[in-house]
Amino acid sequence: MSSKPAANNEMVRKNSKDKISVNQVLQQADSFISTDEVFSSVTEWQEMMTKYNCAIREIRTKFEVLNDELSIRSNRNPIHGIYSRIKSPRSIIEKLHRKGLDLTMDNIRSEIHDIAGVRVICDFADDIYEIADMLLMQDDIKLITYKDYIRAPKANGYRSYHMIVETPVFFSDGKEMMKVEVQLRTIAMDFWASLEHELRYKKGLDKETLAEISADLLNCANTIADVDNQMMGIKDKLYPKFPDADE
Repeated sequence: MSSKPAANNEMVRKNSKDKISVNQVLQQADSFISTDEVFSSVTEWQEMMTKYNCAIREIRTKFEVLNDELSIRSNRNPIHGIYSRIKSPRSIIEKLHRKGLDLTMDNIRSEIHDIAGVRVICDFADDIYEIADMLLMQDDIKLITYKDYIRAPKANGYRSYHMIVETPVFFSDGKEMMKVEVQLRTIAMDFWASLEHELRYKKGLDKETLAEISADLLNCANTIADVDNQMMGIKDKLYPKFPDADE
């Protein structure tokens, strides 16, 4: 999922209601597939995107319910925000192209696992693991894969917890299992990721400047991680998991 600051508006948008037009698909796919193939696939494409939007609503609702419950049990909301997005047609096409795969609906469904994305922003790092565990404990959620970039950050300093999960969605003609990518971050991690994406991919930078920016961003990521840990320590003093018996 994109980390660009302007992506928040795009992430909460309902793409199935955008009614992806034939022209849009043609413009984004004309270098890979023929016009006849595009026209024959537009309706199926829209139906598929609608299904992914429904899967997003299922996952968002689960997180919203957990947040409401925990706000009563813990006297605070561990989830700061929930955002969602559908991968753009161009991104889907380019990803298949990089994999050396033909643009078919079957390949999209089976090979692209992050078409539907939900990003959950938590206040503290330990909230991330608790919320992820609570989601996976639900009997209609199946974990496909996960990557923990918090305990093992990327080389550039990126930190986040990623999961691909599968959830059932019920339609008029039956149930379908849909995959959704879930990213969980703290506010600080999300702040860094958003700015890193904007700064790193700014056009026109020479190699030396880009190397300096990369080093600065890595230092900032490490500093932010230290601040996250300090803030978590303060939270534990205010909301101890095992309060003294006489309190």
